[in-house]
Amino acid sequence: MNIYDELKKRGFVSQVSDENAVRRMLSEKRITFYVGFDSTARSLHAGSLVPIMAMVHLKRAGHRAIAVIGGGTTLVGDPSGRTEMRKLLDEKTVRLYGEAISSQLDRFLKFDGENAISVNNADWLVPLNYIQFLREIGRHFSVNRMLATEAYRLRLEKGLSFIEFNYQLLQAYDYLVLYQKYGCMLQMGGDDQWGNILAGVDLIRRVEGAQAEALTFPLLMTASGEKMGKTAKGAVWLDASLFSPYEFFQYWINCDDRDVGRFLRLFTLLPLEEIERLEKLKDKEINEAKRILAFETTSLVHGKKAASEAQAASAAAFGISGEKDVEALPTTSISLEKIRLGINAIELFTAVGLTSSRGEAKRLIRQGGLYINEERVTSLEREVNERDLKSSGVILRVGKKKVHRIKAEEK
Repeated sequence: MNIYDELKKRGFVSQVSDENAVRRMLSEKRITFYVGFDSTARSLHAGSLVPIMAMVHLKRAGHRAIAVIGGGTTLVGDPSGRTEMRKLLDEKTVRLYGEAISSQLDRFLKFDGENAISVNNADWLVPLNYIQFLREIGRHFSVNRMLATEAYRLRLEKGLSFIEFNYQLLQAYDYLVLYQKYGCMLQMGGDDQWGNILAGVDLIRRVEGAQAEALTFPLLMTASGEKMGKTAKGAVWLDASLFSPYEFFQYWINCDDRDVGRFLRLFTLLPLEEIERLEKLKDKEINEAKRILAFETTSLVHGKKAASEAQAASAAAFGISGEKDVEALPTTSISLEKIRLGINAIELFTAVGLTSSRGEAKRLIRQGGLYINEERVTSLEREVNERDLKSSGVILRVGKKKVHRIKAEEK
């Protein structure tokens, strides 16, 4: 199958500048393509897996990947998809975030300088002579056309800063630089980047008289209408120190049944035929597909060892098997002395983040939703003490999905 058609079947393609040209380009020769990642946080999140996996597929098909770390564009701030101006970060923070993101991307793309390359647009944007840039690049941009793009139009009512107004010029210039230096012919990004990417296509045509192409991915929402990669606790980070492999595994295994087939296509490398088999499973059998989704996705992000440990912890915590490996569970260490004195269950569930407040904990107790070592908590006065300690610690659970381990720490 042509790699473009596979990307389309897997759900990666939303808008494309010239479908026939892109399909032909990807099938007839080895091309260079790029995706940009601004350095707005020290980790990418689960939503970032859409562009990452698209890059992985194209690289596996023999094409050259360029990941552009937005060390320069982040200093300006992308207005796309925003209702207000982003907080401007200092240069040191942006640089550190960029290094962390490049390291994360290396796990997927294996930067070797030939088949996959990581570059930072600060290298060519920061040294720009502003007046010269306006004369050489700015003259190719129509203000009327820029204001007609969704990213800017949505912001006009609430206020669009002049620094943000420059963002499209800088992203378009990135594409021109990559075309000139690496022969880059395809830029990919989220649907909210469509106007910016087309601006780059147009700039290459005006400056070089060449035809480059654009492709965007759909902005994902879950079947329940939530933004992909978000939980009640916040973002589903790819950094294990911010969101543990166990929590990451549980995010996928707890996804909506209606999302399983779509997520298998987007976030795993499983053959499409296997995915078609898995998405036909119904009722309790769909849990097999969810476990495969969780294991495959966690393996790609954190490695097979971490995925196996998370799977074992999930099995132990939820009684899927007799395995007792709970080391991968989210864990809080509490002094043995404090446990011996007794800790109110309501306080403990709230302190470790299993419930958002004491009020929620009380409500869940009345509804029969809190468990200590698989024993339902029935009293608001219930305490966790030394009698609850097992060799693995104390296992706290809310409903069927949220688990936390308490480990006794001797001083």
